[in-house]
Amino acid sequence: MTRYRRTYRNVDGQRIEGIWRHVFTQNMDTYFLTDLVIYADGAIDCGTGGLTDLDGLAEQLRRGRVTTTLKEGARVSAHHLAGWRFTEPRSAINAETLLGEVADEIDRLNDRPDSTARCLQAVTTYLADPTEDNRRTVRERYLAIPEHLRVYALGDMDRKDAPLRILITELGEPRHGWPNGPVVTEQKRAEAIAYFREREIAIATWDARVPADGPEHPMQPTLTIPKAVYPRGWPDPPGVEVLQNDYPAAITVGASSYPSVTHAYWALSTPDPHWHDQIAAAPRGYDAGKLAEQAPRRADWALARLAVMTILLRAKYTQHTQIAQTLLASGDARVIYVDFDSAYWSVGSERATNWIGRLLEVIRSELAAAEAGIPLPAIHANGSSGSPGTQGPTCEDGAPGPSGSP
Repeated sequence: MTRYRRTYRNVDGQRIEGIWRHVFTQNMDTYFLTDLVIYADGAIDCGTGGLTDLDGLAEQLRRGRVTTTLKEGARVSAHHLAGWRFTEPRSAINAETLLGEVADEIDRLNDRPDSTARCLQAVTTYLADPTEDNRRTVRERYLAIPEHLRVYALGDMDRKDAPLRILITELGEPRHGWPNGPVVTEQKRAEAIAYFREREIAIATWDARVPADGPEHPMQPTLTIPKAVYPRGWPDPPGVEVLQNDYPAAITVGASSYPSVTHAYWALSTPDPHWHDQIAAAPRGYDAGKLAEQAPRRADWALARLAVMTILLRAKYTQHTQIAQTLLASGDARVIYVDFDSAYWSVGSERATNWIGRLLEVIRSELAAAEAGIPLPAIHANGSSGSPGTQGPTCEDGAPGPSGSP
């Protein structure tokens, strides 16, 4: 199923979720197996060059550029993989069902009911008020599900969609989709209705369960911390801007103080005391970064930087309670940190790792644990544990070592 083939693209620092499925495109007399990529904002990559939308995909299908009609003996290519010719080809979809599937995927990517969900909503309405009008609504919505996906509508691989087909069929008529099959009787319809009532109870029981470890997915919407520059000074009062690393919130680590996390990070990245002091005294975080570009870097800094950043962020949010409250207010939201200077620390490219966003989620969890009075024992090198505030080892210049607390 396409819902398990996840992808995304970045637009102005925002991650746009997507999914993909295979399709055939056609150029002259050759078919090409390619990926049809569908994004939450409705953009579609047909594999024919550039992005389009649902109407554009329909036009590509009408012109045969994207195709569901496969010709006997035609040449086929899977780029850099294989080439062959069709022999007795059979397509599982047509243009109409493909468009319906894509529309469903866009709905799902936006957490909206797709055609299957709308059909099942109609079933629920019918069970509460079993009128003929409501049953006909079930039929209309069932037929709106792309035909090749109807069998999966109930998620029941034993009964498949048989209860739905029985419910939408008139009494005395052959079951929908089975012209020569058994006719639907009052007993069969009653059995189908009983199936749906039992199914509702099972779903309600499942939904009511409380996972022992809490929610499995974030309950809050994603928090994006944008990269912003304020030539005339930071907003007053500030909002989410306080979560930026270069926001002027002085921190103390070891024996040294720094105007911001950015100052501290770049100052600690160099072993040269002169450069350290010059970077720490820079007027802005931006200036600290520019100075650091000229300074020598510590050996193996790339291996240690994640631990150092963790300690600096922990220092910021434990030493500034109001800023910590801003972070805590995001609940369990996924945190996206935007900074186009680094794909390692932020988002902004396909290979970006968003480490600052991920670390902020960890720090937020630590803060929440502290507020809730949940002890977080520190583990020392000898395996013993101590209180969360236990000071770890420090570097020669007084900066905390990788396993230390601020």
